[in-house]
Amino acid sequence: MPTDLDAVTEPRPAVESRRPGVSIVALSVGGFTIGTTEFMTMGVLPEIAAGVDVSVPTAGHVISAYALGVVVGVPILAFFGAALARRGLLVGLMGAYAAFNLLSAAAPNYEVLAAARFLDGLPHGAYFGVASLVAASLVLPQHRGRAVAGVMLGLSVANVVGVPLATFLGQQVGWRSTYLLGGLLALVTAAMVLALVPAVPGDPAASGRKEAREFFGSLQVWLTMAVGAVGFGGMFAVYSYIAKTVTVVGGLDKGTVPFFVLALGLGMVVGTWVAGELASWSVYRSLIWSGVIGVLLMLVYFVAAPHGWLLLPVAFAVTAAGSVLVINLQLRLMDVAGGAVTLGAAMNHAALNAANALGAWLGGVVIAAGHGYRAPALVGAGLAVVGVLILLVSALVHRRGTA
Repeated sequence: MPTDLDAVTEPRPAVESRRPGVSIVALSVGGFTIGTTEFMTMGVLPEIAAGVDVSVPTAGHVISAYALGVVVGVPILAFFGAALARRGLLVGLMGAYAAFNLLSAAAPNYEVLAAARFLDGLPHGAYFGVASLVAASLVLPQHRGRAVAGVMLGLSVANVVGVPLATFLGQQVGWRSTYLLGGLLALVTAAMVLALVPAVPGDPAASGRKEAREFFGSLQVWLTMAVGAVGFGGMFAVYSYIAKTVTVVGGLDKGTVPFFVLALGLGMVVGTWVAGELASWSVYRSLIWSGVIGVLLMLVYFVAAPHGWLLLPVAFAVTAAGSVLVINLQLRLMDVAGGAVTLGAAMNHAALNAANALGAWLGGVVIAAGHGYRAPALVGAGLAVVGVLILLVSALVHRRGTA
């Protein structure tokens, strides 16, 4: 049963739609596009490093640059987009995403590539936030968890289909081809949203300044975002360096990397589905349990890394637990945001990409310090512990009525 920490803020009134499922699928294609583009960088990181003549840990900073773009872009776009028509905003965000992927493909050096990845991150969080709001508005309130999970499922499926294929493409044809693919997918998404998603008006009374004041003035908002920014960093600490962990630590051939990327993606699909079901039980408890299990899995990952294929099921489990955290943090942030619905829906992705930047950076730090490619798993375990502690503080704040 839900706890008193699971109070639900009523969504916007349902939007009339003859085919809400089809609309959610179209929105999910955007998740597929973003997921493929974001995570394929990790699979071809050695090729990118060689292509722009930098070390692998240095190339890992382009992952952090993208994540930083998400963090910067969410509040800016949510601030100015709160009153805009939702469908048009989504199409515009995907158009920008296509353009910056093409810039990434054409980057002549590391500096331009890092800048292009930063710019490509700007529309990411705003797309997921607005798409989640639209999906929730198309269904009854009790089904909103499944609707949001449906949007996010595209990101998970990307890691099963899009990322392994893009990794293979990047290894065979060259890393630039992966960003060309990302640009093409973004254009397809824009066309599908325009054709299949009903017109959803923005809130004409919305004020970016008012939303920002209400949102950022809430202690529970800050605590919830901190859980995502720190606790979820563990998954990125290991995911960012999966290619080198498999080949250098596990002793497997480079051709096996797509299989491990596939396992990570399957974990995301399963975790996303489980998260949608757990939301009706308790958003808060599911967050606690996914955090605790995540700590244990990071330690198992560290132990299993030198044993080749034994790492495969562990990688699957790590992302499954992480995906439960993602979906239910999205719902919790929408709940504690009050009237700041646009920021509430979008800022989870800023927090999660702060985790991306933090995890990739800390992973690179311990690798560069000579601790090896499995050391990021210990960093991940530590970050997950901190995330659980923040959740417990959130509960204490709630009990004392100081949120």
